[in-house]
Amino acid sequence: MTNTESAPGASPATTSAPIVLAVANQKGGVGKTTTAVNLAAACAARGVRTLLVDLDIQGSASAFLGMSPSDDDIDVARCLLEELPLSRAVKPTRIENLWLAPAGERMSLVDLHLASAFGRERAFERALAGAAPSGVALDLVIVDTAPYLGLLTINALVAAQKILVPVSCEYLPMLGLKLLGETLDRLRERAGARCDVLGYVLTMHDKRERISLEVEQLLRNRFDARVFATVVRSDTQHKSAPSHRRTIFEHQSEGGRGREDYTALANEALVRLGLIEPKPARKKAAKKSTGKHGKYKLESK
Repeated sequence: MTNTESAPGASPATTSAPIVLAVANQKGGVGKTTTAVNLAAACAARGVRTLLVDLDIQGSASAFLGMSPSDDDIDVARCLLEELPLSRAVKPTRIENLWLAPAGERMSLVDLHLASAFGRERAFERALAGAAPSGVALDLVIVDTAPYLGLLTINALVAAQKILVPVSCEYLPMLGLKLLGETLDRLRERAGARCDVLGYVLTMHDKRERISLEVEQLLRNRFDARVFATVVRSDTQHKSAPSHRRTIFEHQSEGGRGREDYTALANEALVRLGLIEPKPARKKAAKKSTGKHGKYKLESK
């Protein structure tokens, strides 16, 4: 399949702007980068033309895919510092339908630069206006954000139409959701940002642990249908995959729970984004009687 063709179940090629989805949580260690990278890979596998933007000063998503740029390369940091279109930093990956805009070593300077920049909350949004590689009609941009609410993360939240929030099965990330919610409210009021939460996804879930079940219940009670039905289960291969510069789909054999979880999450997210059609609900087959005569007889009243 070429980069300008559509896969079954994916949206047709279009010249309209792609949907921007920020993966954000100011609490570190919740599986944010793991979710951003593997969600992007799963969307690409569905034929959705996906750009992953690394907006984290640690450059974890770039390292995950083995594409840390050199000093001479154009990266996201340089695009923001020099006000270049993001397309200058976009590079194809080894995964079909997936492109990456790597962070760059100077990303730590961008927050300082933005502090005195004109229209500082929308610098990333302006760069995104030219994000697509030449000849490619992107469907989706997934942004991996920094684990703190600095100007880089604020820029991602302002630019995004939708936000996906990973929440690990611990109490502290639950407490941090209040701060994130307050930040989103302020951005809606002061910056006119959409800041619509696409959903909350539970990560590092282990049904054998009471804390996982308690956090899941709290999250579902509080946010109801905005919590994804899919949970990302604890899996040691999520820890080993980055050291091999592989997504979970490259690192784990078919049938592995990591692959299953991120495939299911991608399907849910793409349906919510309107990029694929939901599967029709299966009709339940009528139960057949196992009575004396093999069938129920209708009795007249």
